[in-house]
Amino acid sequence: MHPTPRDSEPSAPVIEVQGLVAHYGEREILHGVSFAALRGEIMVVMGGSGSGKSTLLRHLLGLERPTSGSIRLLGQEITQMSELELYELSRRIGVAFQGGALFSSMSVGENVMLPLREHTRLDRETMRIMMRLKLEVVNLAGFEHLMPAELSGGMVKRAAFARAIIMDPAILFCDEPSAGLDPVVSSALDELILRLRDALGTTIVVVTHELESAFRIADRITVLDRGEILVVGSVAQVRESPNPRIQNLLHRRFEEEEIDADAYLARLTGEGARRA
Repeated sequence: MHPTPRDSEPSAPVIEVQGLVAHYGEREILHGVSFAALRGEIMVVMGGSGSGKSTLLRHLLGLERPTSGSIRLLGQEITQMSELELYELSRRIGVAFQGGALFSSMSVGENVMLPLREHTRLDRETMRIMMRLKLEVVNLAGFEHLMPAELSGGMVKRAAFARAIIMDPAILFCDEPSAGLDPVVSSALDELILRLRDALGTTIVVVTHELESAFRIADRITVLDRGEILVVGSVAQVRESPNPRIQNLLHRRFEEEEIDADAYLARLTGEGARRA
């Protein structure tokens, strides 16, 4: 396990999720999900396609309201917050989206400064100094005048990280940071995440399906499958888990779903949809 501030200084959870249930229409996506992340910890949420990772992330960001359950970020219950309260809390939270989500009409520097322009009254020169500092952190010094279209995929991801940490957030969410990148660039991003954790003491939640990346950076791993938590533990605990569904995920083995014959027939004939 990587050394973190929490190893020498116990602290309360920065993120607490209890009994989270989420639906899309009639379909239940998350089935009573519960886990916690500590200050200065890298928590990896890992699972295959359709496991519920993206749904969980959207709820952690306050973009979706759960059917039931509790989500506490930095000691604050967010499930009942107003849009204004969520906006205020967002000042302490950074998000690095999967595709970078840079605005194509703005330069790299302008993209990175955007949270400062939205949330502070700093003068432009101070914002530019802070922007350059964060670009230094992600090894993009001197690239502030380029447009997103002029960057490689890995550079876009790093610029997105610079924007996500411009206000030194207490929590940083990273959505599939290694997706679509070659192994060398992916490894460099993993090292960047570790450096950010060590330098800022930030609690980092990384949502990914990349096993190699997850095992390299995680302090602990939450394995999500079919909308439920299979295990929350260290890399070693996940590797050694006797749960066959976890082992299937780790070894990329296809797991054939057991199908109820009546439910399957209803699905084919549309009876289930008509009853709903």
